[in-house]
Amino acid sequence: MRIHIQGGRVLDPANDVDAQRDVYIADGRILAVGDAPKGFNSDRVINARGHIVCPGLIDMQARLREPGNEHKGTILSETRAAAAAGITSLCCPPDTLPVVDTPAVAELIYERALTAGYAKVLTLGALTKGLEGTLIAEMKALLDVGCVGVSNAWRPITNTLVMRRAMEYAATFDLPVFLHAEDPYLHAGGCAHEGAISTRLGLGGIPEIAETIAVARDLALVEETGARAHFCQLSTARGMDMVLAAQARGLPVTADVSIHHLHLTEMDIGDYNALCHVRPPLRTQRDRDGLRRAILRGVAVCSAHQPHEPDAKAGPYAETEPGIAGLESLLPLTLRLVDDGVCTLLEALASLTVRPARILGVSSGSLSVGADADVCIFDPQREWRLADQDQMLSHGRNTPFFHWDLRGQVTHTLLNGRVVYTATAQPA
Repeated sequence: MRIHIQGGRVLDPANDVDAQRDVYIADGRILAVGDAPKGFNSDRVINARGHIVCPGLIDMQARLREPGNEHKGTILSETRAAAAAGITSLCCPPDTLPVVDTPAVAELIYERALTAGYAKVLTLGALTKGLEGTLIAEMKALLDVGCVGVSNAWRPITNTLVMRRAMEYAATFDLPVFLHAEDPYLHAGGCAHEGAISTRLGLGGIPEIAETIAVARDLALVEETGARAHFCQLSTARGMDMVLAAQARGLPVTADVSIHHLHLTEMDIGDYNALCHVRPPLRTQRDRDGLRRAILRGVAVCSAHQPHEPDAKAGPYAETEPGIAGLESLLPLTLRLVDDGVCTLLEALASLTVRPARILGVSSGSLSVGADADVCIFDPQREWRLADQDQMLSHGRNTPFFHWDLRGQVTHTLLNGRVVYTATAQPA
């Protein structure tokens, strides 16, 4: 289909574009931005006046729950929710059931995402077999079937020699290693940030150094092995500063932060609000402010999407499962950073498009001529409220952002030049 997106404000951080321009799409790719190509005849015109046209969003960290936990979500349900949120690519960690440590599991995920047709799913392969932290996985085989990196997810590799050998092996293929920095002994089964709030509530605390010690170890190994490393969902200002300082010294490291850590703090736990039970835990306001400053230094933002069934959040706080269903609030909460004066609109969108694209090594994340026509169109002024769980398309309704006043609503999402989402009704 040949599509003409007309009259929108084009924001393309990859090309530093912020201007009112038309976008022309043909054969699933961006044909032109600005003037119409000679002889172009459109099959469909999308009126984007008063709207922003940007590259489709790329979510660095989203658990789709399939295979293995389909009662929480499926590739179909979660990619459909992603399309409604303007997300055209999602990066799936390897802690599925079975684990993504063989080409067969990775290919299964790709095939089901292709069949669903709502978004591209980029898979991380396992760093160690079964995520058990003892034997290195067959990374080359995983790379050959399209895995964009390797990770042990939240399963710690306590044997430093194994981690060193795994990084060395990954470095031979220039395969990025995705790290969740958390010392398991300092974590010690905690469920909240170690501080006054956890003490008052009688909850097991996870100290700041559970993250910073793990960051220090892994940075030393990166320097030793030369592996490219990406630190996922950093939660402390100190941990983030350590990674950015290493980056400034020339180490091949990057980082992302989950959107809920940019808005919530330990105070939001309130009286045991299990919807705020996340891993890593919500930290202090100082940490939140430090993470916000990192947006200006090239950090990516992710949803850290983890859909759960209602029972997973129904017990006592410490016994509930951590995680937030974050796909559908990712864009408006990122736009809220602009309203809060944290960054410009172009910087906010960069954290969701070109930055993750570069980290993942994919060609998405821009509106360059010839690029895949993955496009998000949204109304930046549309105010809405996630007031009812039935509004959510994700199977997981576990979000603490119910009844927040949000601004910015997706009206169209295009994947490879095909319209996969059109807003038919506006939430009240």
